[in-house]
Amino acid sequence: MPSLIDIRRRVRSVRNTQQITKAMKMISAAKLRKAQDRALASRPYAAMLDRILANVAEAASRSGGAEHPLLAIRAEQRVLAIVVTADKGLAGGFNSNLLKLAQRFLNEHRAKELSLEVIGRKARDYFRRRAYTVSGEHLDLFRNVRYEDAERIAETVIERFSNGQVDSVYLFVNEFKSVVAPNPVGVRILPIEVPKSSSPADYIYEEPPEEMLGNLLPRYVKMRIYRALLESAAAELAARMTAMDAATSNASDMIDKLTLYMNRVRQASITREIIEIVSGAAALD
Repeated sequence: MPSLIDIRRRVRSVRNTQQITKAMKMISAAKLRKAQDRALASRPYAAMLDRILANVAEAASRSGGAEHPLLAIRAEQRVLAIVVTADKGLAGGFNSNLLKLAQRFLNEHRAKELSLEVIGRKARDYFRRRAYTVSGEHLDLFRNVRYEDAERIAETVIERFSNGQVDSVYLFVNEFKSVVAPNPVGVRILPIEVPKSSSPADYIYEEPPEEMLGNLLPRYVKMRIYRALLESAAAELAARMTAMDAATSNASDMIDKLTLYMNRVRQASITREIIEIVSGAAALD
């Protein structure tokens, strides 16, 4: 049976851990609002870009100039996967669930030539321990998500696809679904699948539609990656806040159980001492 001193030390240790998890929860909650606003603000822009791209592509196809390297569909022999995780842990299943999704995809395509662009330390560390070709590592992007970083990654990916070094590009990311749970998804971003126009607009073009389409397609890829970074940043903070809230609650339960156990041990010790005193007094009589 552990002594009272050992139990008190354990209670003190759990209480210190509880203070840390509570502080991490408050920090994540404070940062979440801004990250959530940025992620949600990017969605209308992305939706509008989809509509414009659909209308411009339709106009370009009518004029016979809808061909572009980013639209080229080839047999998938060389596949590139972009995996977006966090740089830190302590966020529940945020990283592990996404890595499982990406690993499942890689297992299904193991017969092909695979390469990876990893964003975040968790993805870097995970695939570094496995025999995969990592063509690029991008770390510490989530301290301040910038469009320039997404643009740099997108330009590398676009160049590799346009040169024929890869035949398709897939993106794996945690979308911000709610504060309670992120939504890990995997989507193909290259070759671009032009969205269908639900309500075609009759634009007046100052330049040929095929030239405008050529300018829109790279921007579309850059926006997909930038939005993925924003969504992942918000989902990470939400997952960490939820995980730290659960850890704080579990620490409270553990402190209550340890305190109850400590009181029982102390009561048993006092009872034993009383019995020894009474027994000693009886022996003297």
